Amino acid sequence: MTPAEQSLKAAEICRLAPVVPVLVIDDLAQARDLAQALIAGGLPALEVTLRTSAALDAIRIMAEVPGGQVGAGTLLTPADVKAAKAAGATFGVSPGATDRLLDACAEYDLPLLPGAATATEIMLLLEKGYTVQKFFPAEQSGGASFLKSVGSPIPQVKFCPTGGISLKNACDYLALSNILCVGGSWVAPKEAMASGNWAEVTRLAAEACALRPQA
Repeated sequence: MTPAEQSLKAAEICRLAPVVPVLVIDDLAQARDLAQALIAGGLPALEVTLRTSAALDAIRIMAEVPGGQVGAGTLLTPADVKAAKAAGATFGVSPGATDRLLDACAEYDLPLLPGAATATEIMLLLEKGYTVQKFFPAEQSGGASFLKSVGSPIPQVKFCPTGGISLKNACDYLALSNILCVGGSWVAPKEAMASGNWAEVTRLAAEACALRPQA
């Protein structure tokens, strides 16, 4: 899968909803209910970060839930890419980008949202063919104002910003023409997950889904 093909697929996934939930799953027993609650609220693209020992098994479980697209976040190495693909991930997300990581995603046909935080990083990825990128860490790297500014000289690139984004500032990003969606963890608060309050997760997902009309 070429970088251009990866970006086309990544754009399709990003356009499914205005928010991609960024999920850290410690308790595997929560995985299926969490996926069902988020999808029911209108957020079908789910990013499970590879930050816990339960993450890969959670991806396997969540990939079986109808109506969803489950991706693996925090991809750092080719081994992460191979494991994510084997677990059933349909896309990947990385905090940055290395040649080895990009090559692995091409080898395993895993659409990638590669991370960038500067104009040079954005340009290097664009040079390789990645027209859809993750902007991370968003708030710490200049936020919506940076993305608005970079959109003028580099309009070819669309972004999914993550990092420090919440219900309060999500619309600042979504109002920009070079933003496809945002990533955020607020739709799956730890308290609701721990107590099994899936109705609250669905409510938060529906609230996030309504942040902008879908084209």
